[in-house]
Amino acid sequence: MTVLDASSSVPAAPAISRFERLLSLWVGICILVGIALGYALPGLFAVIASAEVARVNLVVAVLIWLMIVPMLLKIDLGALGSVRRHWKGVGVTLFINWAVKPFSMALLGTIFLGWLFRPLLPASDVSSYIAGLILLAAAPCTAMVFVWSNLCDGDPTYTLSQVALNDIIMVFAFAPLVGLLLGVASIAVPWDTLLISVMLYIVVPVVVAQIARRMMLSSGGQPALDRLLALLGPVSLVALLTTLILLFGFQGQAIIAHPLVIALIAVPILIQVYFNAGLAYWLSRRFGVAWCVAAPAALIGASNFFELAVAAAISLFGLNSGAALATVVGVLVEVPVMLSVVRIVKATRPWYEHRVAA
Repeated sequence: MTVLDASSSVPAAPAISRFERLLSLWVGICILVGIALGYALPGLFAVIASAEVARVNLVVAVLIWLMIVPMLLKIDLGALGSVRRHWKGVGVTLFINWAVKPFSMALLGTIFLGWLFRPLLPASDVSSYIAGLILLAAAPCTAMVFVWSNLCDGDPTYTLSQVALNDIIMVFAFAPLVGLLLGVASIAVPWDTLLISVMLYIVVPVVVAQIARRMMLSSGGQPALDRLLALLGPVSLVALLTTLILLFGFQGQAIIAHPLVIALIAVPILIQVYFNAGLAYWLSRRFGVAWCVAAPAALIGASNFFELAVAAAISLFGLNSGAALATVVGVLVEVPVMLSVVRIVKATRPWYEHRVAA
């Protein structure tokens, strides 16, 4: 049941735990812990990083499963047809992902890395850094979007439908788009990474979650499912924080060895995330899209499929290239910055819904 505030028609925000309210603090601590552990124990993180198939890390994959399954349990596949009423939200996200984000990143990378910051960067790597940013922006996020949508109470059926649609488009559009922006005639798309990522992060967890959902509903009804979701909620957040430690731990030595380069590459990525999220959110409000769709639309529009970007950068430019480093910086920036976007869209919900209702 939706609870309405006595003085407004805007639904009251769901109560959150004290742990969730302090999530930004835990994120900051995990970043510092990850960098420190990565620098002090590089061998341990090298072993964890080596547990991969087609450049998809299996440990991170398990943690992402723990993050996204709680949201996937909420999805009734029989209700996916209802997402048609959110066609405006779908259109906004498709426009941002495929007509804005890759081109705006190419522009921002050229302005900041190719011009403003050029004297501070190794001259031989500047073009490679920009190429890495383009690879990062050309692939919309898949798995982590479920986490962001869940944290901001987004419509789960819309999120699943949008992610599935982006995956289909990516199969056909990623190589031509990157080729256009990089001026390369032939792009070697890491198909194994793309296909395994989609299977690991979308197909398999959706199937597992739907089987678990039906079992819970048939045995104990909605109360049993609600109890399971309440139990898995903290597990999802702990998995998110553990992932953060791993991601920063993998690059702990690089961050400490090249802090200025990392910080400079992060600047256009930060601007890109907030610009695309803000544009998607504003367009959604302009077209009267429901907030429960506009919030994940902003997040999907801003986030990136970093596994594919890293794999493509390594395939095209090499493991130790500036392009690979730039995509890794995107990984490091992704989680804390997207959490800040979650906070922004949740904080502005009354403003957004007042406009849509009017």
